Amino acid sequence: MSIRVGLSVTDALLVPKPADRRLLLDSAAEAGLDHITVGDHISFHGGTGFDGMVSATSVLSSHDTLSVIIGVYLLGLRHPMLAARQIATLSQIAPGRLVLGAGVGGEDRSEISNSGVDPSTRGRRLDETLEVLRAVLTGEEVTHHGEFFTLDRARILPAPQPAVPILVGGRGESAIRRTARYGDGWLGIFCTPRRFAETRTAILDAAAKEDRAPDSFGVNVWCGLDKDAAVADRLVGEKMQALYQLPRDKFRHLAPAGTPEQVAEWLNSFVEAGADNITLVPATTSMESAIEHAASVRTLLLTHHR
Repeated sequence: MSIRVGLSVTDALLVPKPADRRLLLDSAAEAGLDHITVGDHISFHGGTGFDGMVSATSVLSSHDTLSVIIGVYLLGLRHPMLAARQIATLSQIAPGRLVLGAGVGGEDRSEISNSGVDPSTRGRRLDETLEVLRAVLTGEEVTHHGEFFTLDRARILPAPQPAVPILVGGRGESAIRRTARYGDGWLGIFCTPRRFAETRTAILDAAAKEDRAPDSFGVNVWCGLDKDAAVADRLVGEKMQALYQLPRDKFRHLAPAGTPEQVAEWLNSFVEAGADNITLVPATTSMESAIEHAASVRTLLLTHHR
């Protein structure tokens, strides 16, 4: 099994100087990283956020080879026709380099309601959005009358070539069912290797009943990385406290911290559980350190799983 390792970046990517953005992406590619992962929020916890499609565009237009995973895009808050047009346009400028992670959101209910979506319907809405999105991305005419969307001979051309993989995010039975029915794979976060393996098996079993075979299983992992393990632990603790208002002990079992060797050892269990792509969401002293340490983790994983 091939393993792809990438880096999640946000603030360092969304800067006004194109030269700074290109330097970041060139450094990541030269270090051997396989992809960049970008997030997506409309108005998170009081107004923060960054648009996943725009962030992906900034990477794909600034670098010639790096792939981008939008992990995850709050697809349930967007109209499927508009999302399909954005995906098709991105595929024109960077064919084969985009992976769409699709999520339902929920950590901040006001983000959902302020986007015009009833939080109680967000799961059903995402299901219908995925159904419509997959249909229109084929390039064929689509007529659809559903609970949330009505389309009359809708069409998106040119259809992406190759097709853009769709990874479903989320946890629990809904994510299993949704991936089995609509996804090309699953993208996990905040899960143990054991839970990852169990979810992967459940998705494959459910997909077989749908005569489908999702073939990509990835995980985004928050981690502290530093040559000093104590510093790494402090860095990820401070980062998670600021973002999620959670003390370090609450997520210690989900977010490793240490040297690249220690983090790679922790991640080995995910590879053994069937993860074929891993995104590091690092807390480090600098972006240069993040790239250096993430590349070291990648080398160690590839060496261990030859």
